[in-house]
Amino acid sequence: MDLMQAAVLGVIQGVTEYLPVSSSAHLVLVPLLLDWHFPKDQEFIFDVLVQLGTLVGVIVYFVNDLWQIATHMWLGLMQKKPLATVEARLGWLVILATIPAAIAGVCLKKYVQAYFESPRAVMFFLLVTAGLLILSEFLGKKKHTEVKTKEALAMGFMQVVALMPGISRSGSTITAGVLSGLSKEAAARFSFLMSIPIMIGASLVAGKDLLESTANFSQMLWPLLVGMTTSAVTGYFVIRWFLGFLKTQSLLWFALYCALIGGSGLIFYG
Repeated sequence: MDLMQAAVLGVIQGVTEYLPVSSSAHLVLVPLLLDWHFPKDQEFIFDVLVQLGTLVGVIVYFVNDLWQIATHMWLGLMQKKPLATVEARLGWLVILATIPAAIAGVCLKKYVQAYFESPRAVMFFLLVTAGLLILSEFLGKKKHTEVKTKEALAMGFMQVVALMPGISRSGSTITAGVLSGLSKEAAARFSFLMSIPIMIGASLVAGKDLLESTANFSQMLWPLLVGMTTSAVTGYFVIRWFLGFLKTQSLLWFALYCALIGGSGLIFYG
């Protein structure tokens, strides 16, 4: 992987991580369309670790919220009232929502990695994403903004489903939140906060695999740095744009996009 390829894939990661179109699908399909060929072990490590860039982007965007959450959680523990404030409860709910995907990610890593090598599977899962987004638009009725245990668990379990390449993490978790009664913007904000611990965990696992291979580490260091930088910058601006978009616009535009890509891809690879 050269630096230009890494920069392009970083931008793609940054744009698609927080839009409901599946970043993992695009990181599989774009190299395929451009006839870029990478060693499978390096490709998987890059796809996971480039998320560190978008992780930086989301942390920078939500830095004030994260500071308030961390402060209230700490004060709550010190005062033996861990759920006394909205901010503290939100922090614990983020942790609760992370547990299902963390367990599944460890237990199902080899099975999930195999799907990254199947364009046909990626196309099918994009159609699943389209279906989920359609459900969120037509079945989501109630519109409250406070995340509670029910919403957090629903979004957490949908994050397990989103381990599959082609099923958008943001799309599936936002759908779960909306179907549980949250507004789209509230569901998106919680989805983005949920992404922080799960991306840290996935990156630690991939980083361990990278460090265990001296050859991969020396070959991938600069491409990873370039990819992380471009994904961080694009991810930050996409988050800001998307939260504004959700105030007035429909997720059906993204459902149509996923359906077109997934459907045409299945025909092509069928």
